[in-house]
Amino acid sequence: MGATGRGGTPRVIAIVPAYNEQECLARTIGELVSTCPDIDYLVVNDGSSDDTPKICDELRLNHIDLPVNCGLSAAFGAGMRYALEHGYDAAVQFDSDGQHVPSYIPSMVQAMAERDADIVIASRVVAGGSAVGLRGFGAKLITLLIRLTTGQVIGDPTSGMRLYSRSMIERFSRSFDLSPEPDTIAYLIRRGAKVVEVPTVMRDRQGGTSYLRLSSSLSYMARTCLSLLLFQWFR
Repeated sequence: MGATGRGGTPRVIAIVPAYNEQECLARTIGELVSTCPDIDYLVVNDGSSDDTPKICDELRLNHIDLPVNCGLSAAFGAGMRYALEHGYDAAVQFDSDGQHVPSYIPSMVQAMAERDADIVIASRVVAGGSAVGLRGFGAKLITLLIRLTTGQVIGDPTSGMRLYSRSMIERFSRSFDLSPEPDTIAYLIRRGAKVVEVPTVMRDRQGGTSYLRLSSSLSYMARTCLSLLLFQWFR
């Protein structure tokens, strides 16, 4: 996992991209801090047009502001560069909408250490659940394509709760074409990254605006599948 903090405990930061999350940001960060007091966090305000910036300022949340809405990949990349600059050993991608349960983060950190993993995915499938609807169908298709292209089964490839090691922080920070998406996970597996899953339960979105709507969900699935089959081989 790399260098560690005092007492051999890894320094972990939660990267929390936020786009128009005024309805649940304060509650999400409050639960994260109270549940995992040893884990730092960074809210990346992705050019929100609602009161998200105001909430960050009024509550004095640790945050950075992107000047315009740049999208999840850019927001996550900004968080990874922050993690690298501040010497963190691991970074967990954590949604601002209340879907992710912070009490699972310690088990992810433990799995990374014990299994010498580069990426740990919080998996609903390992826990006996799954994504539903269009997302569920797409996730099964992506699982199949990842297996065909890497030989590894990733049961919950669309899970947005992932823990990245120090080496992955460095890689994401210094590469312009890596994103927190399933095709990047497949690409990294083919480049030697060890990816494991741990069981996790997730909640429904607690409010706010999703990065993915119906039309963008369809294009996202099509783009991801095409990348898995074709584009990523030329990276």
